[in-house]
Amino acid sequence: MNLRKVIQRFLVPSSVVTLIYLWKYGCKISPRAEVELSKNLRIGAGTEIGSFTKIKSTDGDLKIGRNVSIGTGCFISADSGGVEIGDFSMISPNVCIVGNSYRYDNLNIPIVKQDKTSKGIVIGTDVWIGVGCAVLDGVSIGNHCIIAPNSVVVQSLPPNTIALGTPAKMIFERR
Repeated sequence: MNLRKVIQRFLVPSSVVTLIYLWKYGCKISPRAEVELSKNLRIGAGTEIGSFTKIKSTDGDLKIGRNVSIGTGCFISADSGGVEIGDFSMISPNVCIVGNSYRYDNLNIPIVKQDKTSKGIVIGTDVWIGVGCAVLDGVSIGNHCIIAPNSVVVQSLPPNTIALGTPAKMIFERR
């Protein structure tokens, strides 16, 4: 880790980060959230990020649209594939959005020592992700979707879908 990352991550108080993003993007970040200062992070005006949420974007682009609501205790991590969250989306508390995965095909090497992969995640406009959901790498969630609480999204979902389960599957179409 280079010196700049160390300073940004450990020495800049969270209240300063909150003020920087309020001034730069017009968004509201709780001083209790852990949001990295990164050139890869773009947040739309009117977006609100709740307490104890962790947002990491040092390894890839993370674009959060306008008027997005991110609840308490969420974890969002972008890697080389990037993560994009569309305008007017709602991310409920304790949602985990992880834009990378590990290879596990070589049994002679521990998984943690194998390469990471990153396909990226795209979450459309006006999407509601329920409490405790996980959205995994390589997924695209279409516009106007609803993901029921505690679901695990491992495959892409078309627009206007209401999905539920582990893995999340379409149970209804919004009309």
